[in-house]
Amino acid sequence: MNLKDILNHSAGAIIRHKNPFKKLPVPKNKRELPQEFINKWVAPCYMDLLSREHNQGLIIRLTERKNEITSDVIDNCLGDFNWRSRQTGAYFAAVTNRNEYVKSIGNLLLKSEVCYAGKVYCLVLAYFNTKESVTFLNTYLKFYLKQPDLWFDQKEAMQALAYLDKVNGTNNLLKHYDNWIKFIENKPNWEKDITTEFIENNIAIIEAINKRNI
Repeated sequence: MNLKDILNHSAGAIIRHKNPFKKLPVPKNKRELPQEFINKWVAPCYMDLLSREHNQGLIIRLTERKNEITSDVIDNCLGDFNWRSRQTGAYFAAVTNRNEYVKSIGNLLLKSEVCYAGKVYCLVLAYFNTKESVTFLNTYLKFYLKQPDLWFDQKEAMQALAYLDKVNGTNNLLKHYDNWIKFIENKPNWEKDITTEFIENNIAIIEAINKRNI
């Protein structure tokens, strides 16, 4: 493994895969993020974004710094080729109610260049609940449920779509159900039933941060 492979692995680019989304535009920084930026914005947050144990601490930290989360901060996070910063940037877009980032986050989900971040992308798309959100989730599932060897974020995308069906009175999930059953045939530890608890609990945290003021 050469240095480039090691760096890509650390960034979360563990699995190289072919997909029809390679040409979709996504944020891309021209230079590495300064360590000072990482220490201020990424390192204190990325491990706690979906953590049940540390959600109160996350709420307090982001409430205190919410007014400092500018578009530049989000752009720099999303444009960094690293799962830690990308999922942090997507979460920042949600807690500051910037739904103009739905397209960038949706494209990042479809490209799935780095691991781990997709769970947060799905959560944020569900939180924003736009027509584009639904389209991105449907498009993701239409392709990635037919890739049984890619154990990505199909479950979270199904959960996000189930949540949107629940709040919008739609039935988008049904058209993916047969492919979901086929997809999990070689995944004995994946549960067949799709619930919305994960999405609902984490949206509640985002809403709590949004409603709080210093």
